[in-house]
Amino acid sequence: MKKKASKKKSSKKWIQKAIKKPGALRKALGTPKGKKISTKKLNAAAKKKGKTGQRARLAKTLGKMRR
Repeated sequence: MKKKASKKKSSKKWIQKAIKKPGALRKALGTPKGKKISTKKLNAAAKKKGKTGQRARLAKTLGKMRR
């Protein structure tokens, strides 16, 4: 008999741990502080590889959670 692999407990505060450098996406996209990042820029950045793409995808996910 095989034992089932135990899953890690998902942290309730995963968002706080996911955002290590606040403002990094805004800086990478060249959007001034206090202005919204346009949807067009966010979608284009989400297709990129690397950290910028990861941050953009997370931003899109967090935006959906607000509703």
